[in-house]
Amino acid sequence: MELVKTSGEFSIFKKKNNRYCVKTTKGKNTVNGEKKQEVLLAEGLITVSVAKAKPVEEAPVEESNTEDATDASEEAPQE
Repeated sequence: MELVKTSGEFSIFKKKNNRYCVKTTKGKNTVNGEKKQEVLLAEGLITVSVAKAKPVEEAPVEESNTEDATDASEEAPQE
């Protein structure tokens, strides 16, 4: 691994597969997930792209006929 940058709390290394490794300078523990992404963004080594939202297709609007519902209730035999 090749040392790319050393900031106050973190050391950033570049692996052979062109990915980055972030380690703390104190405990030499690796940093993963959201924290790693924040560190690499702050140093300007990566850019994060937001996925485009797919256009939502509107469902066809069904017309509700309230008259049909009242007619059905009137036709039902009452016991």
